[in-house]
Amino acid sequence: MTHQHNQDLALNDIHPPCQSACPLHQGCRDYLLAIATGDFDRALAIIKETNPLPFVCGTICAHHCEDECRRNDVDKPPSIRALKRFAVEYGNAKVLPPAEGPEVSGKVAIIGAGPAGLTAAFDLARQGADVTVYDREDSAGGAVRHYIPLYRLPDASIDKDIEEIAEQGVKFKFGEELGKDISIEGLEKEGYDSILLAMGLPVSRGVDITGTDGEGILYALPFLYEVKRKGFKFEGSPTVIVIGGGNVAMDVARSAVRAGAGKVKLTCLEGDAEMPAFEWEIEEAREEGVEFNNSWGPKAIVRDGGKVAGLELVECTCVFDEEGRFNPTLNEDCKEVLSGDIVIFAIGQGGDPEPVRGAVEVDDRGRIVCDSNKMTTSRKGVFCCGEVVTGPGSAVKAMANGRLAAEAIAAFLNGASFDAATIKETPATDKLDDKVASEVKPYDRFPIPMISPEERVRHFKQAELGYGVETAICEARRCLTCSAGAVQDEDVCVHCLTCVRICPYNVPVINEDGKVSIRNEQCQACGLCMSMCPVYAIKFRAPYVEEAAASIEPRVKELVASRNGSPVMLAVTCAYGAFAMPEFVNKQRKDIALVRYPCVGKLDSADLLKAFELGVDGIVVVGCSESEKFDCQYKDVSSWAAKRVGHTADLIEMLGMERERVTFSEIAGEEIDKFDQLIAEAAEKIK
Repeated sequence: MTHQHNQDLALNDIHPPCQSACPLHQGCRDYLLAIATGDFDRALAIIKETNPLPFVCGTICAHHCEDECRRNDVDKPPSIRALKRFAVEYGNAKVLPPAEGPEVSGKVAIIGAGPAGLTAAFDLARQGADVTVYDREDSAGGAVRHYIPLYRLPDASIDKDIEEIAEQGVKFKFGEELGKDISIEGLEKEGYDSILLAMGLPVSRGVDITGTDGEGILYALPFLYEVKRKGFKFEGSPTVIVIGGGNVAMDVARSAVRAGAGKVKLTCLEGDAEMPAFEWEIEEAREEGVEFNNSWGPKAIVRDGGKVAGLELVECTCVFDEEGRFNPTLNEDCKEVLSGDIVIFAIGQGGDPEPVRGAVEVDDRGRIVCDSNKMTTSRKGVFCCGEVVTGPGSAVKAMANGRLAAEAIAAFLNGASFDAATIKETPATDKLDDKVASEVKPYDRFPIPMISPEERVRHFKQAELGYGVETAICEARRCLTCSAGAVQDEDVCVHCLTCVRICPYNVPVINEDGKVSIRNEQCQACGLCMSMCPVYAIKFRAPYVEEAAASIEPRVKELVASRNGSPVMLAVTCAYGAFAMPEFVNKQRKDIALVRYPCVGKLDSADLLKAFELGVDGIVVVGCSESEKFDCQYKDVSSWAAKRVGHTADLIEMLGMERERVTFSEIAGEEIDKFDQLIAEAAEKIK
């Protein structure tokens, strides 16, 4: 999308790339800003606005948001998924009441309590529908509950999400299997107005090769279930061969290590760089001792006396054909045998059509026939969603599909039509201009702390330890706050070029007609231009600067009203780094009015003058000096903040007040404990 196209769009109709890339369109930028400024409760509240499974997603989300993050143009994206986990662990916020909108009445049965079904249930219940979720297992969660290993996703994380979904009015009936205990016809007779099929892909696939009949052959999903739910362990430390190169294969291999395999050998058709598994899953498997044998296809199970002795492999020279279709090319002249005692197939999953056969149309390949835009099956009132529609994918993509199904069912119950093809996707912000990206300070991404490989292979405890407070604040600060910054009011702008001279990122540009354009999609949100504009033609797209400025008046008024003879002091500080740490944010200070700005570079002299008008005796503006832990991301902030405070001092001196009543200071993050002393010294001077 071109810059001009973006300019033609209303700014509220453009998302940061992370938000557009997220299947649920989460406000990643906004909850990262909340974490970076120490408001963990707000971060969690933002997450829960659009995500009914925040604990699950904070633990195992595929974080598609990071793939499109514009920080990739500078160094590496913030660890958005890990920061979501931090928010759910350190924040405190319930799901807000649903927004006003058309209510839905009617009974809905949802078959399958996986991510797709749970999301649909959550959305429909919040709109007023009477929702019951049926599942054949004894607890909700679907694949994430029963197949994703405990070292990745503890049950407690799932339980917290299910509890909150139930609080929305969703009812659960467990141990009810479609085709055995319940049927589509039976549910209709019970009075359900709509039924949603969200059964996922519960069938593990294998390969029809010689030797698969007999002992020693296992399949991915049953194996993962036995390990996770029943504590399965191997006997005698066997060598286990895992066939497959996807994420499920990584789960199988790593679970086999923990389940007592003496050696785990993984083989797949794909070369090292082609494997469909996530890069970090592959790396963690390598760390845990899994042996990789790439570019080999299974030819036959080798048996000795009926027992598995190995796997015959044939070289795979190409996985996809010229049209990009899966069509492996095998070199029969190059073979080898991989020795082993057990073979586990982890090459994909499929749906089970038998429970619905005869009730809805099923195609020749055993798939439920579903209109993926209308989410409908061949039977009126019966809808379909999740991986049974989309095929294998990430949990968050299944959730997004469940959300579409909820919209389709809501429309059906209200007698309206629905077609996902008519939904307009919000466009994403343009990529960073090379010149702008070159001016952004690079900062290394903070690795997610993990248990050492030597320790984690001994048990199924969660391998990732998660961020601590200080690290999370610093990592969230790496967010570029895309599309949150400067917006130009062209009706007011006099094109004086002040913003061009001030901006350290080359964001404002001079057009051929000599006029200035401030490229909001390139703005780094430092705020230096905003209050330096002589005609106030620059505002911020995001409201956080206005919120900080607006908080000055009530806090000053409260302090003035309780004046006890001591000077009434206003302290304006940065909101990032050490100023975001709980010990600073939560400290009770009755003697000062404290206002934290998302960088003091955004402070306006007019707001300081207003504070004097309201009755403060002195103002101390505190910015950040260089710090090893909490370095400022913005450029030139301190010098411009000092000039702004100096300008305020000039103005109050003209009004007959001592210019020393307003001062600017800097504190390094490591010296934040000196803040109270700094304020006390300023107050003593005013006395």
